[in-house]
Amino acid sequence: MNVKNTNQKVCSFFGHRKIKLNKEILKEKTEKVIKELIINYEVRTFLFGGHSEFDELCQTIVSELKIDYPNIKKISYTCRNESCHLESKKDYLKKIYSFLDEQHNILCFVDEEFEYKNKYISGKANYVERNQAMIDDSDYCVFYYDEQYKPQMRKHSKTAITFYQPKSGTKLAYDYAKQKKKILINVNKL
Repeated sequence: MNVKNTNQKVCSFFGHRKIKLNKEILKEKTEKVIKELIINYEVRTFLFGGHSEFDELCQTIVSELKIDYPNIKKISYTCRNESCHLESKKDYLKKIYSFLDEQHNILCFVDEEFEYKNKYISGKANYVERNQAMIDDSDYCVFYYDEQYKPQMRKHSKTAITFYQPKSGTKLAYDYAKQKKKILINVNKL
């Protein structure tokens, strides 16, 4: 399956697990960006990956905008461990979107799931490869990226004594998108 249609543009979203900015202000900024992409840049397909607070915020915004722009499409790129996560969140998502009338209730789910080629063979950090696949398939990449952000320190294993500083998945995605010369929009800087 190819998510790219030659006439329409594709946008993907990436952000840190936790949002530090005021969520209402971030929602306003992000909604303005998404509307502009739809209206002025012919973006019709939106790609979603992980389950960060920013990703969930963007899914909410695109779902709400789908009422006014029914021709937009939401596609989920899932890692192998996230396929079950999507299924388990259906009841939670139904509750969140219960304000929508019955006609639009389906909007809480993505339109389709895309299984990128390495979904079942990539290793522990398969989200990195998933993010790269999303970036490769996108024209625009919307980020909530804070250069000062560092993920929480972790142990190498449950029995390890020492901690290490893991890399930020958002930073890895941001650097990859820059390298691939994608159009980057960092709502944290707007």
